Formats: sequence, C-alpha cells, structure tokens
Amino acid sequence: MQDQSAPLKNVTILQVLPALGTGGVERGTLEITEAITNAGGRALVACNGGALSAQVRRAGGELFTLPLQSKNPLTIWKNAALLAKLILRERVTIVHARSRAPAWAAWIAAQRTGVRFLTTYHGVYSENIPFKRLYNAVMIKGQKVIAVSHHVARMIVQRYQLPPDRIRVIHRGADLNLFNPANITGERVARLAERWRLSPDPFPLILLPGRLTRWKGAEVLLRALARMEHRTAIMVLVGPEQGNGHFSKHLIELAHQLGVAPRLRIAGNCDDMQAAYQMADVVVAPSLQPEPFGRTVVEAQAMGRIVVASSHGGAAETIEHGVTGFLVPPGDVAMLAGALDYVLGLSPGRRAEFGEQARQSVARHFAKETMQAATIEVYRELLG
Repeated sequence: MQDQSAPLKNVTILQVLPALGTGGVERGTLEITEAITNAGGRALVACNGGALSAQVRRAGGELFTLPLQSKNPLTIWKNAALLAKLILRERVTIVHARSRAPAWAAWIAAQRTGVRFLTTYHGVYSENIPFKRLYNAVMIKGQKVIAVSHHVARMIVQRYQLPPDRIRVIHRGADLNLFNPANITGERVARLAERWRLSPDPFPLILLPGRLTRWKGAEVLLRALARMEHRTAIMVLVGPEQGNGHFSKHLIELAHQLGVAPRLRIAGNCDDMQAAYQMADVVVAPSLQPEPFGRTVVEAQAMGRIVVASSHGGAAETIEHGVTGFLVPPGDVAMLAGALDYVLGLSPGRRAEFGEQARQSVARHFAKETMQAATIEVYRELLG
C-alpha cells in the first residue's frame, strides 16, 4: 500500500524548460519542484540557467545546466543524447516538458529510455509559417497533456483532435501567502510610489502588469484613459518591454497627442509586484489576443484588487463578471473607459467587497496549492 503522505516516494521527476527567467513557465516549474519534494519525490530541473536558478535548490530541487533554449535541430538532437544519459544516470521516472525546443529533446530521450513523458501546454502558439504546426505538435506527445486553461484545452482539441481524456486542465495558481494585502507595509508602497514619480496627493491609479507588447492592450488602455471621466487617474505600465523600445516611444507620442502624457508612467520591471498591486485602485488586463491563462489577473485578485479584463481567453475563466471583476470586449475603448470609471466611482466599502470576493475566488479555485495537488495527481496517474 502506497504511503499517502508521500505519494511520490522513490520517484524522480525531471522538468525541462529553456531557461529560468521570470515568466509564468519558470515560476510554475519552481512551484512544482516544491510540490514534488513535499510529496516525497526527487525533483530535477534541466535548463540553460537563468535569473531564478538559485531558487531551484530553495524549492528542494536539483539543477542541471544544458543548452535547452536552442531551436537548432542539431543542438536539439545533441540535447536528446545528454538528457537520455541524465535520465539513466539519475534514474528518472517521469520527464515533464514545458516548452517546445526542450520538449523535442526530452521526447526523443524519453523514447530512447522508456520513461513516462508529460507536457504542459502553457501557450497558444502561432502557426503562421510553414512547418510551425509540426514544431508545436511536440507539446501533445505527452502521455498526459496539462492545459493551463479550458481555452487552451479547446484549442488543443480543435487543432490536433487529441482525445479529451488525455488532457488535464490545471489552472495556474497564485501564492496566497505571497500575494496577501495584510503583509504589505506602507513603507514598501511609499518606496515604489517615489520610484514611479507619483504625487503624494490622492489620485486613482490604474495598473497594467505584464510584458509591454502591442497585443497586451496598452494602447487601448491609453485611449480609454483619455476618454474617462476620472481626469486625475494615473496609468502605470509595469513589466519588461520586448524589442528595441519602439513601442514605448509610440505610447509616449500617443499620450502627448491625446493630452494625457503627464498621467502615463512606464515603469519597466518591478521587484515588488505585491506593493504595486496594493497601490492600484484597479488592475487592467486589456489584451487584444486571448491570454492562455493570465497569471497577473489571479495575482491581483489575490491582493484583493478589482480587475477589468478583455472577455476572452483565461481571463474569462478567472473573473466572474460583476462579482469578482469586470469583462469588456477586446479592443473596445469606450467600454473599457466606462468600466474603469464605474470601478473608480464605487465607494471604498463596495470596492473592498469586490476585492474580498475576488480573493476568496482565488482561494477556492486558483491557489498555488490547488495547482500543485492537481499536478501531483497527474504524476500519480502516469505511475499507475
């Protein structure tokens, strides 16, 4: 009889990904490393290093550095040989792939060594060039395929006709201890406000967290800001910019044209997102394309913040319209402006009620522990 307190006893699980940067794939890897260790298993991570590498050990795992970020077919083939040796030497039981290039190497290695192979489908990958569908298809080669939302699961079935019984929908999770408004001090908020050049006078703050790219909807939000009745509201964009800075320059020029340049802040990376959410009066996710999941939405809700988001993709699963937040049609400037004015016009007590409902929703459905437990259960299915 298996020890229920240690469901992965004597099991070694290897997760593979390109590198340990600061995105959702990387954080999910660390959270599952922690879960494997807590379940009595041995957690290995193979990637090309990165900013979060040191956290693998803190989560109880072991890190192996390989050039898994490369899409070069020859490098992928070499990586497959390296992974096969690692699998045999470390007696790996399950290989869990989280991204396409490392997944190809891991799948080949799993075929050679006979170990179980699992994938997590984190994104809705484009198919705009020849052979892209074939390249993407490695993510459905898992004996089980984890989809990060029902939106992603539907896409997998539609594109690949994968039998639904091979797919497990496991939403990403927010750490309710880390994202807890009770733990945020006024000093942290004041430090961030000073860094962002925010006036000490009271003003509504609208926060858009995430990578600064066109499809995330920053331009739509900027146009909505110009149409809002709350003329003192400040818009803050938080997150790294992809490319060479052209998009941020475009936003600044547009802000001048719209007459709202003094109300725009482009903050770049933020090392204290909890304080950023705490400072915000409303958080916005106005993406023009469907988000596979949208981790920032549940993080903001865990912080007790009302989120206004586009009504597609993962946000449509994590926000209950009118109860925990608000959904608006993608790209609809007038509807977005109206929703933001409505939220900012709520009394502090009513806004707090919304925030508490949002946090409770995350606790019930989108907590980190829920995601971890569901993933451990998939591992057990494979072992069964």
